[in-house]
Amino acid sequence: MDYAEVVLGRRSIRGFLPKPIPKALIKEVLAMAIRAPSSLNTQPWNFYVVSGEPLDAIRQGNTERNLAGVPDSREFRGHGAYEGEHRTRQIEIAKQLFAAMGIAREDKQGRQDWVLRGFRQFDAPVSIVVTYDRSIHGGDIGPFDCGGVTNALVNAAWSKGLGCVINSQGIMQSPVVREHAAIPEDQVIMICVAMGYPDDDFPANAVVSQRKSLDEAVHFVGFGSEE
Repeated sequence: MDYAEVVLGRRSIRGFLPKPIPKALIKEVLAMAIRAPSSLNTQPWNFYVVSGEPLDAIRQGNTERNLAGVPDSREFRGHGAYEGEHRTRQIEIAKQLFAAMGIAREDKQGRQDWVLRGFRQFDAPVSIVVTYDRSIHGGDIGPFDCGGVTNALVNAAWSKGLGCVINSQGIMQSPVVREHAAIPEDQVIMICVAMGYPDDDFPANAVVSQRKSLDEAVHFVGFGSEE
């Protein structure tokens, strides 16, 4: 695929085939991802690639603690509930996903099951936990750089036939993730990416989120009206 095919064709994948990913292929994807730019070439990121029993332990611990009401312990700062147009977009993608999965508004069990899939990192065969060095914790540049490398990661995976979904639910219980992924204390857990071969029969995988128009998002300054 060329670049346009990757960027325009990629979508978030939430249903995966029970098929292992060769370690060599994961390395190939990560080798492309780490070409992402970073501030002053600091490259603050690290990747903990988790599968098998350690990933199952994370799924179990994450789910049990969340269902037991253990407070969220994600290590990045939240901003509270979305409001206005951001809330509208959040609701719209939820409507699309629930419609695709046949989950009615009044189906509380179906909605709960969907949330639990997120806690389980969508049952993907691989989870890549993205971290950055604690020595630069407290500023916004490190997390910004991690966002850039995560975008590069999901696009590189797509170019190789792999699907991903960037998943903050999967790291809601950071002590569980840190223990089973063997993440040292000198790392801050930023986000995780569920990765696997897409299940083409999983309805939510066909959902394509709507994007803001260029007129809404882009502001040209210093250009003539005809340029």
